[in-house]
Amino acid sequence: MLKRIIGLLIVTTIYATSVSAQEQRGVFDPSTLKGPAKGKPNEVIVLGTAHLAQLSSTFQPVSLQALHERLLTWKPKIIAIENLSGPQCDQMRRYPQRYRRTIIKFCTWDPAPALATTGLDVPGATAEVDRLLASWPTAPTPSQRRHLAAVFLASGEPISALVQWLRLPEEERHTGDGLDKVLVTALDSRRFGRGPRGEDTLIAAPLAAALGLERVVSMDDHSISDVPNPGQDGYEKALVTAWNNPANARRMRLYEHLFANVSNAENLMSLYRAINDTSQAMSIYASDFGAVLEETSPQQFGRDYIASWEGRNLRMASNIREAIGNHPGNRTLVIVGVSHKWYLEAYLNQMHDVRIVSSDEVLR
Repeated sequence: MLKRIIGLLIVTTIYATSVSAQEQRGVFDPSTLKGPAKGKPNEVIVLGTAHLAQLSSTFQPVSLQALHERLLTWKPKIIAIENLSGPQCDQMRRYPQRYRRTIIKFCTWDPAPALATTGLDVPGATAEVDRLLASWPTAPTPSQRRHLAAVFLASGEPISALVQWLRLPEEERHTGDGLDKVLVTALDSRRFGRGPRGEDTLIAAPLAAALGLERVVSMDDHSISDVPNPGQDGYEKALVTAWNNPANARRMRLYEHLFANVSNAENLMSLYRAINDTSQAMSIYASDFGAVLEETSPQQFGRDYIASWEGRNLRMASNIREAIGNHPGNRTLVIVGVSHKWYLEAYLNQMHDVRIVSSDEVLR
């Protein structure tokens, strides 16, 4: 009891000191106003990743075993991935003139086959997922898992469907309960998301299944970042020119070295440690966003690019924050392309109820 009282006094003192310091400076900094004083904190690890589908043929999924074991030990209760949600892809498909390229590249799963088997469109299936999980049993039957997988596919969330599929015993991975041969083939082949060699299908879904989670959170957002620029002529040339700088050359040499041999677990862990090292934050900024910010085209294309980038990251952070808020006092693992890592850490650290945990916790 005495320890608890002393702890509360310390928290109160720190809070009062933070408030006093901010009042003196005339600056409001949410990152220094952490709470609540009681209860478990929300801990977040942002794991920067290479996009595994882009690695050379030397990469073998079995090499991920060491990383999987380390992430498993941390025991996150929420896993957020760099994928567009089913509802956002559904919305984009209603505006093909605006989002045609985004749909082709990022909305790789077409929920139409699952609509045919379940009778649910994306909004209806999204509501049905919420309804099912609100009263989900602690020991669901294989039939219930197959049905939930089908509904996830209908809602445009194939990675969460894969989580359900992986939680089934192998002998129960068959058609039925809304899954026909087309859907079963899709689940077995992982022909969705970032594909059969993607970090969503190789890291996030197997980890969620091993942890006993029911789903992952699709937290990416392209609703503003992929809107065509009306002054597109010269845009790409301006960016490419800005990226032709010494910092980017050094970064590319590092990546070429790291990606040269990823055929075993030790080398893959070395890759993850290197790209998640804090030194990479300024390296990425100097080689990419900082350089583009200062590009000198008359149209100031670089500023448009930066607005897009920051807007996308802010919306990603918002989606992650929403997921955390629905399950307070838990651990969240965010798996995202490494260039996003430092922005998401900075933005999420502004939240009163979020504590950023170094990725060293699972990589060292």
